[in-house]
Amino acid sequence: MPTCGEMLVKLLENYAVDTVFGIPGVHTIELYRGLPETNIRHVTPRHEQGAGFMADGYARVTGKPGVCLIITGPGMTNIATAMAQALADSIPMLVISSVNDTHQLSLGEGRLHELPNQQQTIAGVSIWSHTLLRANELPQILARAFTVFSSERPGPVHIEIPLDIITSNADHLDLAPYPLAGPPAPDPASINAAARILRQASRPLIAIGGGAKNATKALIALAEQMNAPVVNTVNAKGVIPYSHPLAVGGSGSQDAIRDEFSNADVVLAVGTEFSETDYDFFYHGALKVGGKLIRVDIDPRQLTRNIRPDLPINSDAALALSALTVALNQSEAPHDGRGITRAKALRSALTSNQDANYQAVFATIREALPEVIIAGDSTQATYYAWLNYETEQPRRYFHSASGYGTLGYAIPAAIGASLGNTDVPVIGLIGDGAAQFTLGELACAAEIKTGVIFLLWNNNGYGEIKRFMENGDITPIGVDIHTPDFMTIGKAMGCNVACPNDLESLKQALINARNTATPTLIELCQERFTEGPPNL
Repeated sequence: MPTCGEMLVKLLENYAVDTVFGIPGVHTIELYRGLPETNIRHVTPRHEQGAGFMADGYARVTGKPGVCLIITGPGMTNIATAMAQALADSIPMLVISSVNDTHQLSLGEGRLHELPNQQQTIAGVSIWSHTLLRANELPQILARAFTVFSSERPGPVHIEIPLDIITSNADHLDLAPYPLAGPPAPDPASINAAARILRQASRPLIAIGGGAKNATKALIALAEQMNAPVVNTVNAKGVIPYSHPLAVGGSGSQDAIRDEFSNADVVLAVGTEFSETDYDFFYHGALKVGGKLIRVDIDPRQLTRNIRPDLPINSDAALALSALTVALNQSEAPHDGRGITRAKALRSALTSNQDANYQAVFATIREALPEVIIAGDSTQATYYAWLNYETEQPRRYFHSASGYGTLGYAIPAAIGASLGNTDVPVIGLIGDGAAQFTLGELACAAEIKTGVIFLLWNNNGYGEIKRFMENGDITPIGVDIHTPDFMTIGKAMGCNVACPNDLESLKQALINARNTATPTLIELCQERFTEGPPNL
């Protein structure tokens, strides 16, 4: 008799899921019964938070949902932080958990792993959380989850299945995946209205966020048609290649870009929240748009947040940009080459303040590993990359420092990214303090034989927080923490290790790491490469 748990993994396979992350437990073993009969790879992290971060990293480089199988109670509270990070950054993630028997729910009788209301606990860190109460509803509920990923602003979806439902008879289920809806297209009247505004613009500006990650071709076509500079958030790095003459790079929090928002007569904002961490990281006050603002977003609620638009367009980014290009071509919008001149001037203003020491470190990384993917944590080197590291393709740089801002992200996220894209090297960039949140996942990397590179920036404590305390005339407390011997730990976890003294030895360590299937931990002692935090 095939059970609901067995049918679940077959359905996941039919939705093209090839990897799941999870730690088997007494309440989830029946979810594993059918796994050997599929082609799905199972990866065992050392903590459920690690499972969530791995799924996050996998999703960021593939665009596919990262999938987790998580045990009741503590497993779900452990993964909640990773789900919140994914929710903040609109990362598709499917978390499937067990929960106690249906007749035991919410009784508070002290059952193993019991929460008063697990579904309610997790609802706040998910787009949608559902309790499956009948096995025959499983295909429909999974279809709803994958429809979220295919047609709206993505994020974590949680499905919990009671133990008695997991083991119930499911031989009658139809395992064919549902046809999935695509994302919304723009209203033609809104596109025509936007074209009229853009046609009259003499100083247009395009601002893109993570919602434009799949819109490279359409974005470039429209930017060239408008001859408009393109600024981007962290999650939109590489959507327009940095080598393109209209690409500005940098961050919306930098003064030169904020000034450009004030001076532009029309801003076309696509898939960006206008969040504090993207546009006011230095706490200079709310971003000001001097001219008209056209906002495009797949989430209609987002169109009313942070900055009021003159024209809101609820649409998928690529569909809206393509429609606008057609509309402007038909109207023969007059634009000259001043956009490239403006983009060049903005780049010059941004690069003039780059910290030479950090710049040299990242130049070395790029020279050794030209096609690298970097998953960053909250650490001083990441703060430099946030403003100054640029890419030629989307999905090649991301971090947890903005938005939700969790620590310990980069090690497991880099592992997930390496499984999602095996053709290019992957670096997890993390500080010594944040690394101690998730050091155990080094063992997972060794176990699955991934050649991921962990670049550990060591400033012997929580250096950035210490700086904030000192700048605020607060006696530093709790920031000068014990620094373990990372080289010994790395070896014990099954990693190759290196502690370069200069840029040349860093380059060689990166090249050596690229040519092995074993993970490598490279410790960079800050005092050997720079005198302090980056000049931001």
